[in-house]
Amino acid sequence: MHDAIERMLAKYDTKSVDDTVRALREIIQETALLGLWRARFFEHAAFYGGTALRILHGIGRFSEDLDFSLLQPNPEFSLERFSAALEVEVRAFGFNLRVESVNKSVESAVQSAFLKANTRNELLVIEADERIARNIPPGQVLKIKIEVDTDPPPGFVTTTRYLLQPIPFAVRCYTLPSLFAGKLHALLFRRWNNRVKGRDWYDLVWYAAHHPQLNLYHLEQRIRQTGQWSGDARLTRERFDELINDAIDRLDLDQARQDVAPFVKDRQVLAIWSKEFFRDVAARIVIVEEQVG
Repeated sequence: MHDAIERMLAKYDTKSVDDTVRALREIIQETALLGLWRARFFEHAAFYGGTALRILHGIGRFSEDLDFSLLQPNPEFSLERFSAALEVEVRAFGFNLRVESVNKSVESAVQSAFLKANTRNELLVIEADERIARNIPPGQVLKIKIEVDTDPPPGFVTTTRYLLQPIPFAVRCYTLPSLFAGKLHALLFRRWNNRVKGRDWYDLVWYAAHHPQLNLYHLEQRIRQTGQWSGDARLTRERFDELINDAIDRLDLDQARQDVAPFVKDRQVLAIWSKEFFRDVAARIVIVEEQVG
């Protein structure tokens, strides 16, 4: 095992198949970020979404995909130009991954690709317990989806965060108030085939407890782009409170818990969930203005 990978693995408590696969996935995610940094990808885009919260801010749930936003809209952007650099980086640390572009069946502003590998083979790279590796079906594929929004709504703010493993490098990312805006947009308006996305509600609690500041202007721009807000009126705190309390009223708590449970280690934190609890959480959100530039 590569020394850097051994150091990264040491921070995980891997007692089960799921623990080990999650550790493997996160190690590969961080290695992929390093490859993108070497390829100067962060001159064009910023990291955001659930995996950014997990890797950069330590939220206590696992996340599967790598989500990015261009700094400026660019319909001609191609993720493929960074694929070779990604493959070179992950292979340098012993992983036999390949990057596969996703051919879009419908027109959208999102560029997608997958990092793919044989799960059992990659577990052997990190020298997983052979009993664990044997429990992975032959041919099971580890997939990490990479998505880039090529038409981001305005109003977000970025910053630079530093990771120290596998080696020290820099990641351009959304600030926490702008990240929070993206999360609340998903929580309030996105429909996941009529399924409740409990991960969004888990993240809401994390934000309220650790970083309750919300970039309301960026949230408004996201809502405008997806067609749920129009006209000259601004999104106010009062209207935001109405929107989130309506979402709480509609929330199916059992479905929310079932969705997020596989992604958290301590499921006891979900026991407190109730509509009254989420109303209290929502009341803790603080509206801030961020300086774009």
